Amino acid sequence: MAESTKRALITGASSGIGLELAKLFADDGYDLVIAADEAEIHVAAQELSGRGVEVEAVEVDLRTGDGVASLYQAATDGGKVVDAVALNAGVGRGGRFVDGDLADDLSIVDLNVRSTVHLAKLVLRDMAERGTGKVLFTSSIAATMPGSNQAVYNASKSFVQSFAEAVRDEMRDSDVTVTSLMPGPTDTKFFQRGGLEDTPQAQVRDDAAKVARQGYDALKHNRQKVVASSPMSKAMGVMNKFTPDAIKVRANRLMATPMGRK
Repeated sequence: MAESTKRALITGASSGIGLELAKLFADDGYDLVIAADEAEIHVAAQELSGRGVEVEAVEVDLRTGDGVASLYQAATDGGKVVDAVALNAGVGRGGRFVDGDLADDLSIVDLNVRSTVHLAKLVLRDMAERGTGKVLFTSSIAATMPGSNQAVYNASKSFVQSFAEAVRDEMRDSDVTVTSLMPGPTDTKFFQRGGLEDTPQAQVRDDAAKVARQGYDALKHNRQKVVASSPMSKAMGVMNKFTPDAIKVRANRLMATPMGRK
């Protein structure tokens, strides 16, 4: 492979959609900066380096402003340029809002919303100054429906989706492209980490590699957004445009409630 001249930053890249996105960037010749809050990010880096590109792993907690700043510093150290960024890191939590810990709720906001805005601000300013760049936000089909038993998570993804579409419009007169990836339930660590493994929505999951491929293709072709990846997820994305919120919120409650409970 020819020496890479492009550089991509991917968050939440130790596994799941983020790791699969990193593979696609690598296969297109991008050097990588990959980040996650767990030691497995270094294992992912070893795997990705076998694809013939330079890989830098950053183990960092993006829920903090210092964490975001340190990741940006690592990605741009020595005047290096971030040509593409996949803002993929995210977390969820199941259960009634009033029953959960406030710390867990704020952790969702800090990672899904706060860090996304912070890192996007840093990277997009550079891209806007250069007049070129690619940004992929991992939103969710959850952005299209109020989320009973996932109230904070769904709200956070609604924010990300709205934010991505607004920034895309602001960049319309440049070669900075912004795309949002809206997965349905996907086979990642999300359900385990969020205490949602025994819920109906966790029983049928899309393949993370297929989700990533559809998101990456949408990014390459400058599409506004893509619902990925299975026909069921895509159909849900269409139906949610026309389904009343009162029905969607009840449906989400049923899908996010552990089986055997009401």
